Amino acid sequence: MLRKLLIGVAVIATLVAGVGTARLVLPWTDPTRGVPKQLAFLRAEIEHGADRNAQKLFPEGYFFLNVLYGLSWVQVGVSDPKQAADATLQVRWALDRLDSPEGTAPFDQSLQPRYGIFYAGWTNWLLGGLIALGQADADERSRFTSDSVAIATAFRTAETPFLPAHPGQAWPVDSVVAIASLRLYDAVVAPRFGQFARNWVTSMKTKLDPATGLLPHQVVPHVTGARGSSQAMIQRFLVDIDPTFARAQYQLFKDKFVTGLGVREYPKGSAGPGDVDSGPLVLGMSLSATVVGMGAARAHHDSLGNRLSRTGELVGLPFSGLKTKRYLFGAVPIGDAFLAWSTSARPLVATDQPAIESSSGWWRLPWLVLLWLPALLLWGALRLRHRGRRRKRAH
Repeated sequence: MLRKLLIGVAVIATLVAGVGTARLVLPWTDPTRGVPKQLAFLRAEIEHGADRNAQKLFPEGYFFLNVLYGLSWVQVGVSDPKQAADATLQVRWALDRLDSPEGTAPFDQSLQPRYGIFYAGWTNWLLGGLIALGQADADERSRFTSDSVAIATAFRTAETPFLPAHPGQAWPVDSVVAIASLRLYDAVVAPRFGQFARNWVTSMKTKLDPATGLLPHQVVPHVTGARGSSQAMIQRFLVDIDPTFARAQYQLFKDKFVTGLGVREYPKGSAGPGDVDSGPLVLGMSLSATVVGMGAARAHHDSLGNRLSRTGELVGLPFSGLKTKRYLFGAVPIGDAFLAWSTSARPLVATDQPAIESSSGWWRLPWLVLLWLPALLLWGALRLRHRGRRRKRAH
């Protein structure tokens, strides 16, 4: 019985290793083709309260699940104009949820801009994406203008390039998203905020983390050094603000945070605890930073994006049915939302970024070892056991 059990486990381990190897080494198909299926799964989950459940996990859970759902549809519709009409309807649905009392509840409406720079920036980016789909109505275009002006006014009257997301709390990444939304306005409506954005970049450069040359993680109530979870997001949006500066920042980000296994939460050579931003850390790696980093790589046309996508298809346990696709059995919809957004990532303003070929095939080696080691050990144990039994019979 023990031998039969070991053989069964060895066969399963071999099949798992074979499937994993195929996902790592076979010719790569376009992963974005599965995004509409992911979004179909997410729509059903949101309608059944997944966004409210996400709110229990972290302070912006409800908002993030809905905004990422809408932004993923923007990217699908911009990349494939045949889907623009459907994408427009889905983005409007997401915007309605962000504008609802549940969407605004975590934010303080007394801040400037209203509800703080996190809410204002992400909502304005989604609204700009709606305009980019080419089917927005006059009211939506008017709102995009007024909200963009409100964001620019808040920056002009502030003494810092980083506005608060909540009273007494400010993270530079939120201001980066907001400034990117103004550059998107210039691209899809009319040139208006170009000089303002350039002035903001000049001011922002004086606030870089001296240890890494990157933007800090947090600046109010205290300044903290660069971290992978916020840096991955910053690199995703900075490319649409200042492509040249963004490329230099992206290279620094890769040098200091990206490893063969994923994206670190703290720079190489340092360590720290995980928190609500990073999620649990495994060997210093942040899953959230790695998933968002995949999107940043795609926005920079870096082959690292495909490498991280393959890794996600390996460890994320994807299941694709006729109409839906989910990861980890659909247990964490907010994770599926980040994956859909990162898998379909593309710049909306800086569309002419040069490509980066940065990945050789050697990154697969550690994963192949992890995949095949259990199977090889099991078959080796069976072989040794068989030899032992033969020797006993011979004596």
